[in-house]
Amino acid sequence: MPKLAAKILIVDDEPTILLSLSHCLQRSGATVTACRELRAAEEALRADVFDLAIIDLCLSGGGQPDGLGLVRAAKQANPQTHVIIITAYGTDDLRRQAFEHGAAGYFSKPINLDQLLNAVQNLRPSAPAG
Repeated sequence: MPKLAAKILIVDDEPTILLSLSHCLQRSGATVTACRELRAAEEALRADVFDLAIIDLCLSGGGQPDGLGLVRAAKQANPQTHVIIITAYGTDDLRRQAFEHGAAGYFSKPINLDQLLNAVQNLRPSAPAG
């Protein structure tokens, strides 16, 4: 598989998922910024430009789709940033909302890392990240 030359923001409040996604994408050649909290992710989006943001839809663990605001923030920070939503609280309505907010992909937990990596590799950046 070709190396990923991408800057990726991963946002998930579950440390095990954050670590496994980060490790998988770094091994594939990506530069990864990992955040466990919404505020840290918002700061990262203000400080850097990302090719891709992988965002947990429900960061508080309570089933509330607070990650949708982060999808909007990522697209506002850089409209060329692709967004993939991950969630353990998937419903058809939340899936629809994620795509309406600009998500390019949607994965239910537990995440198949091979499928996620394949989806990431198939995303073509519109412009190089700064």
